[in-house]
Amino acid sequence: MPNILRTEIREFEGTTGFESPAQDYIERKLDLNARYIRHPAATFFMRVDSDAMTGAGIYRGDVIIVDRALDAKSGKIVVAVAGGELVVRRLHIVDGATSLMPENSNYEPIPCDDEDFALWGVVTEVIHEVG
Repeated sequence: MPNILRTEIREFEGTTGFESPAQDYIERKLDLNARYIRHPAATFFMRVDSDAMTGAGIYRGDVIIVDRALDAKSGKIVVAVAGGELVVRRLHIVDGATSLMPENSNYEPIPCDDEDFALWGVVTEVIHEVG
């Protein structure tokens, strides 16, 4: 697997008070592939173009990491095809009935009782800019 997401990380261990940070300086590599991607052949990055999941900390413009190899379970945030569109919602399964729940009160749940529904993958991480 190519290390396209490799960067350096600098850590400070055990310092409190006013000691020099150089005393505890450790440098090591942080491989973002190893940290965030469990199934490389089944993992995709997608940009979110909706505010339906703001209550879960997923905002318009964020990048989500989606793993298609994971089993989608009730309560997980998923990417699904519903009504011919890809949507990001929380999977809700109760007594055999499946729906996709938004985390923004401006959106309605999507019932998944027709043929135009398919789970696409499970969201494992969210990347968004700070400030």
